[in-house]
Amino acid sequence: MAFLTVNFISKSLMRTVPVNVILPADKLVFPGAPEPELKPFKMLILLHGILGNYTDWVNGTRIQRFAEAKNLCVVMPSGDNAFYVDIPESGNYYGKFIGEELPAMMRKMFHISEKREDCYIAGLSMGGFGAMRNGLAYPDTFGAIAALSGAFILHEPKSDDEEIGRMGLEKYCFGTMKEGWYSEKNPQYLAKGLAERKAAGEEVNFPKIYMCCGTEDGLIGPNYGVRDDLLEKGFDVTWEEGPGGHEWDFWDRYIERILNWLPLDDDNAGINSGNVAKPE
Repeated sequence: MAFLTVNFISKSLMRTVPVNVILPADKLVFPGAPEPELKPFKMLILLHGILGNYTDWVNGTRIQRFAEAKNLCVVMPSGDNAFYVDIPESGNYYGKFIGEELPAMMRKMFHISEKREDCYIAGLSMGGFGAMRNGLAYPDTFGAIAALSGAFILHEPKSDDEEIGRMGLEKYCFGTMKEGWYSEKNPQYLAKGLAERKAAGEEVNFPKIYMCCGTEDGLIGPNYGVRDDLLEKGFDVTWEEGPGGHEWDFWDRYIERILNWLPLDDDNAGINSGNVAKPE
């Protein structure tokens, strides 16, 4: 398993950005076993939550082991605390970075499939919001979306000046609740637009969607709301819930379930430091 930290200049963010990449390019096979077919890797862009960065997923879960078994390239960028949306006022186009620039740059650097159906996006909490937002904003880029405990903090506003959230970061990203709700920063607004285009007879790609949340997580209510809204609009949504709060133990369990849900290779870990005895 190759694990790399890549730094490159982002045009969307106008600075050098770090990205962690899991790339199962050095997989060994047991003596006498056939060499695996050399083909482009499928890619998962995996987003962290608020206050986190590009190291979170590797530090908090077994994603490296899971990705190796599935022959999956996993790309983990930093999104600061910006919910992965474009913020023109500061010149930070996080959405464009995630939806266009990052997949293109990874394909330039690595042997990654060019096919939409081989490109996926997922994330936890703020990253779950970002995965849903950018998966729906760039449906020609991503074939599947997964949101773990998504921080779906937007709702239909009660007043013109209703504020969002409690941390002070949300206003920087969205403005007021009204400004955020009726904008392309809102996944539900984007879903509505895609559904209307499809109803008008336009050919529109609908990414498949997986959502999960812990039954003890305070965000489960908003997740139910987004799930029901997407189902009503005709999206293919897989929903799972289980014991757990807003915590790494839950996300570690469910990222494995997500990789099993995605159309990936069958488990084949190969020879590595944790698998040196040939199976019977």
